[in-house]
Amino acid sequence: MSDPAEGSTQDYEWTDPLLLSVRHLTRYDYHDDVWDSFNEARLQPVSDTAQECQDFHLRVDPTATSLRDYPDFYGNCVHYFDVPQKHARLEVEAISRVATRADTRGSIPAVNPPSALQNHSEVEDYFDFLNDSHFVSLDKEVWRESIDALPNGVSDLWQDALTVGRHIYKTFTYTPFTTTVNTRPAEVVLSRRGVCQDFAHVMLGMCRSHGIPARYISGYFFNPNRLPDEIEASHAWVEVYLPGYGWKGFDPTHNRIPDTRYVKLAVGRDYGDIKPVSGTFRGKGTRELRVEVQIRREG
Repeated sequence: MSDPAEGSTQDYEWTDPLLLSVRHLTRYDYHDDVWDSFNEARLQPVSDTAQECQDFHLRVDPTATSLRDYPDFYGNCVHYFDVPQKHARLEVEAISRVATRADTRGSIPAVNPPSALQNHSEVEDYFDFLNDSHFVSLDKEVWRESIDALPNGVSDLWQDALTVGRHIYKTFTYTPFTTTVNTRPAEVVLSRRGVCQDFAHVMLGMCRSHGIPARYISGYFFNPNRLPDEIEASHAWVEVYLPGYGWKGFDPTHNRIPDTRYVKLAVGRDYGDIKPVSGTFRGKGTRELRVEVQIRREG
């Protein structure tokens, strides 16, 4: 997950359009041969009001017997493939070119009262993102933290979501290697440490505890201060639902609203819905995982 060391304060918003190239390599090394590997990849960036995926290529080694795609329940493009032959290594490399731009929807409405969620024509857009999910259980620790952030409850969905996100930024410490992909928000609340995935999960739990619809976003953050050959990581943030407007993001790790430096990859209730690569295989081999991300500006 990306390191907030560069630009970790609320700096100015980037509005200039960017053309970004992304390389995302996932490599599994098995300690013994495996076979009949079946996998899914959520690695193709979305196209929406803030970005357009202009080109995408997925390479699988060993060569898969089939490579197909389908839209999942949340509209993410999922590529699935089989590798039936024996192999001791699996590489999945995604190469993307994405044009980002300032959100074309205009300004957020000045007032976003919770009562606006009672518009039944919009309920299906956010219903799944109000409740607990596999990685975001609404434990008492998370509920208590949400009360600390919003002791008077919710009066404005957007402004109060910002308050929650900024509370996490101010009171939690970004600390790599203290958590795993399976760490739950309650554990993070108790330790006050984690990475962007953890902070996104905590913000989801706190928002949902207050009835604010919130969903998990996976993607990338372009840092112009990185060295040319420096290896980066994927990133995670949150979007909340605003009736009559749609989904709007906030990044609690960097304390900012996502701008043209951000590339959205997939959306879901939590990390479990958007795993970049997941799958099963036959064999007794344990495996080691290596992930490399590089995001560069073109032109």
